[in-house]
Amino acid sequence: MSKKGEISLSVIRRLPRYYRFIGELIKEGTVRISSGDLSKKMSLTASQIRQDLNCFGGFGQQGYGYNLIELRQEIGKILGVDKGYKTILIGAGNLGKAIATHMNFSEYGCSLAAIFDSDKQKVGKTAAGITIRDIDDIDEFAEEHKPIIAILCIPKASAQEIADHLVGLGIKAFWNFSHYDLRLDYSDIIVENVHLGDSIMLLSYGITNS
Repeated sequence: MSKKGEISLSVIRRLPRYYRFIGELIKEGTVRISSGDLSKKMSLTASQIRQDLNCFGGFGQQGYGYNLIELRQEIGKILGVDKGYKTILIGAGNLGKAIATHMNFSEYGCSLAAIFDSDKQKVGKTAAGITIRDIDDIDEFAEEHKPIIAILCIPKASAQEIADHLVGLGIKAFWNFSHYDLRLDYSDIIVENVHLGDSIMLLSYGITNS
């Protein structure tokens, strides 16, 4: 198995897609599949699939293919979907409430432990069955519960300041929807900046240039 630092980011970013596609195949009743057949489903080459999976160990058997349940379990372990990392969500606006309500966090390795907002009119209300807390209480909560992932659904102007504060509270990773590209000066912090507008502009580009 390759060491973590030796695996390219492009391979790592394909893992959730493998996990999702294999899960769909299992639901359809497929028990095992060859790299060739899986490549047709995922629009990748069979060689690419074998190379990607070989980065983490040999999961298939020549002449048999991949046992999908076992393969998905192994990919899930690599992705950490069994960890249940404590997660907090900052910003209980429309987007924040939608994420809290519609994301099945436990399926993706997280456990939504709390929701915070600075708007006093939202504090005390609920989203996804979780009572929205005052952002002023976040230090006390972090001290007691030790969350390590934060979801930011906050205005761009306050993103960096809040992120810096959260790092000081022990947050190790950010799922950032603030429209601000976090540039945290911490080598051990993981940031996934999500820009929904970028995605839809790619559709516009595709139509414009088709």
